[in-house]
Amino acid sequence: MNSTTLDLYNDGEEIPENLEGNMSVPNSGTAQVEGNLEFNTLDEPIKTTVMRDLKAVGVKFQSVLYPKEKKSLLKEWDLWGPLLLCTFMAMILQGSSDDINHNDGGPEFAEVFVIVWIGAMVVTLNSKLLGGNISFFQSVCVLGYCLLPTVLALIACRIILMATQSTTLFILRLIATLTGFGWATYASIVFLGDSQPSDRKALAVYPIFLFYAFISWLVISHSN
Repeated sequence: MNSTTLDLYNDGEEIPENLEGNMSVPNSGTAQVEGNLEFNTLDEPIKTTVMRDLKAVGVKFQSVLYPKEKKSLLKEWDLWGPLLLCTFMAMILQGSSDDINHNDGGPEFAEVFVIVWIGAMVVTLNSKLLGGNISFFQSVCVLGYCLLPTVLALIACRIILMATQSTTLFILRLIATLTGFGWATYASIVFLGDSQPSDRKALAVYPIFLFYAFISWLVISHSN
């Protein structure tokens, strides 16, 4: 603290706590408390790092399930959640290729990855070209995390497929898929809608609609 700062408080007033050297620098990996080096994330136990990251991913999943608070997805973006969801979907949706004569027609593992990530990038690029005021990775993060309702629908459909299929069970699968599609689309619009100029929101929402519609089609078309 320099002399100029001290002169501002030479009349006996108590110096505020935030002027006593308590400083944290975002994304620097270190923090200073009371002017002393206290902590370095590079030296912390791996378990602590993993648990902190998993907690952050869980908070973002909760934000998608209840899309009211926007800061956790837009300000502190990451791609861990989208990677987990995409990997899970790829494992479930991939077609059986053990016998070429019995291939069920489903997409391969890599194809699901390409569809999800390229699709998210195209939607993001469209958003940026329309004048969106969020970064590329923020948009990809939101689109990836908002796959959660579709993944939940996929799990529900997978459970229903364990029973002997009938028209009633297909209707249940359709309802689950449409619910996941609507939920994912709504959540992504809540997070990304304000980033677009008001006169171009429809042009930005339409590709999002198509993106989740195609993913939902993969879910409903998946069968044993």
